[in-house]
Amino acid sequence: MGLRLMHLNLHGLVRSHDLELGRDADTGGQTLYVLELVRGLASRAEVDQVDLVTRLIIDRRVSQDYSKPKEKISSGAFILRIPFGPKRYLRKELLWPYLDDLADQLVDQLSRPENRPDWIHAHYADAGYVGALVSRRLGIPLVFTGHSLGREKQRRLLAAGGDHEQIEQAYSISRRIEAEELALAHSHLVITSTRQESDKQYSRYGHFDSKKAKVVPPGVDLSRFHSTNIESENLEIDKLLQPFLRNISLPPLLAISRAVRRKNIPALVEAYGRSSVLRQRHNLLLVLGCRDDPRQLEKQQREVFQQIFDLVDRYDLYGKVAYPKKHRRDQIPSIYRWASSRGGLFVNPALTEPFGLTLLEAAASGLPMVATDDGGPRDILSRCENGLLSDVTDLDALQDSLEQAGSDNNLWRRWRDNGIEAVSRHFSWSAHVCNYLALMQKRLKSFKTFSTVLTNKSEHSIFGEKLLLLDLDSGLEQTDEKNLQDLALKMNQYGPTKYSLGVLTGRSIKEARYCYSDLHLPDPVVWIVRAGTEIYYGSEDHQDSLWKDSISVDWQREGVEKALVDLKEHLTIQEIEHQSEYKVSYLLKEPGEAILPFLRKRLRQRGQSAQPNLRCHWYLDVVPLRASRTEAIRYLVIRWSLSLDKVLVVASQQGDAELLKGLIPVVVPAKYDPCLENMKSQQRVFFASTPEVSGVIEGLNHYRFLSNRHN
Repeated sequence: MGLRLMHLNLHGLVRSHDLELGRDADTGGQTLYVLELVRGLASRAEVDQVDLVTRLIIDRRVSQDYSKPKEKISSGAFILRIPFGPKRYLRKELLWPYLDDLADQLVDQLSRPENRPDWIHAHYADAGYVGALVSRRLGIPLVFTGHSLGREKQRRLLAAGGDHEQIEQAYSISRRIEAEELALAHSHLVITSTRQESDKQYSRYGHFDSKKAKVVPPGVDLSRFHSTNIESENLEIDKLLQPFLRNISLPPLLAISRAVRRKNIPALVEAYGRSSVLRQRHNLLLVLGCRDDPRQLEKQQREVFQQIFDLVDRYDLYGKVAYPKKHRRDQIPSIYRWASSRGGLFVNPALTEPFGLTLLEAAASGLPMVATDDGGPRDILSRCENGLLSDVTDLDALQDSLEQAGSDNNLWRRWRDNGIEAVSRHFSWSAHVCNYLALMQKRLKSFKTFSTVLTNKSEHSIFGEKLLLLDLDSGLEQTDEKNLQDLALKMNQYGPTKYSLGVLTGRSIKEARYCYSDLHLPDPVVWIVRAGTEIYYGSEDHQDSLWKDSISVDWQREGVEKALVDLKEHLTIQEIEHQSEYKVSYLLKEPGEAILPFLRKRLRQRGQSAQPNLRCHWYLDVVPLRASRTEAIRYLVIRWSLSLDKVLVVASQQGDAELLKGLIPVVVPAKYDPCLENMKSQQRVFFASTPEVSGVIEGLNHYRFLSNRHN
């Protein structure tokens, strides 16, 4: 059997043909790279199938192509579109509340051995988050490529005068950074495009391990991007640009990018406008994506275009600057070759450039470059020797670089030849895919074929058809005795073959059993205790050893205590009876969630694979990164062959939000903690009108949970 691979690329618009590159900030170079990588991998003899998972979208504003559940890319390569969240197209910053739904769906599909990939490659933070959950639950190796990183974006925005609160509101930056940390913590391999990414950007993450990082520069499709000039192409591009340019024969300064602030295109226009040398010697050609109605562009895109229009007017650049409204994707290689045939230069003035695939496309097409002295361009120039780097934040420096690069025809020809030869040698798709596969097989060959959970998966559940999980710590002991009798009667009516009862609690198994005995409810089949770090079955005294093994990865209890020992003004460690092997418990001196980001950062800085969880505003538990109540529930679902919709969870307290994510139905009794209010939009969460056990009964009726059918 050959390799079976899965790539996750969740946001933007993905299809096998006519990519809408530049349509918005979510459909750019990353989408093209992933699609080409999948196509290249599928062409290899050692690969049987490659699946590219993305989001299914039903929206009249976009093509119906994105509503097809499955689309063939090439022989052995497919796009799988899975619905999660609203049907309509959403920008990536709005997808975070729905990612757990996708993770649950993928785990369900991949639990079947015939569907299991040899590894998952997650692209960007959102896919990294989902990939981490799937890898954690099924033991599938995870490869992560961030493409662009949240910490770097935050740094740039703050340096440009941005406000923390506004940045958070616009980009959900803290969720993105936390997702990247989670992905890095679970990754078996991190692929970067440049050494600068690894050394300067990923290194700022607490869970990044440089030993897991490998630089694999993206490839270029040399069948499309080549230097052979075709006269019919030149005539077509002449026709595209003639409405803008008085003298179309002048060597162009060509920029191809999205119209976003990071790409820094207005600085290029201003440097050009200030220089009489550049205006006399060159035209300026800006290919900034397609636009039908400027009013439909994103706010940032509108602002960038308006800056460009203002600069053209200020420097009277009419007849010198071209910015076509539309072009076909298949015209991009022709535009590069057209610019090269006229002795032009490719310019990338981006403020930051993680890699710069357009630089390689230009070089392969025989077009020398002037590029930002940042990230990818440094690596590319060191191998290609085909242009200049410039400090693009300094207009004088950018202007000087452009004037110098276009001043020597002999140097231009040497740069052209260097670029063509170096891209063919170092940056072809064939070389990229070959390096990628060799790296994967070398790094991941020692990884177990199946996780211990799947290896020990039972075909027959001990839970009957359904599992109800009650929270022992949220009012059961104080509830009305009649309501408890009603609940017991309702359960006993159907018997253990139809359903089973489970208990969630932060207490020890001994204390939980003692407290539960006073409720006179049916005996639980499973106990999830110590904040999700221990699982017991029935009356057994030994815990589930597989769950214990799976959460123990990189856990150091003493290291956690040491990392937080100096925070006595914020935390008080609880008595010994509240501690356990995989749980360090504290009391807060002042209630509130504001301390959690600080604690996560502190634990990461001290090299601890741990996470803090706050419950009921005062009680803080630090547990292994892979442990939680919701992960314990998923573990049970996988091991004991349960369906997610056959589990019902009761939640009501601060700290229960984790239980409300994903596809498992949840009932929230009345008098719940106000912090759960914003979870009302979740589809599988029912908010009861009555409190405590009465609300549980209301939820059972709502879901028809104890009948043969339920919603």
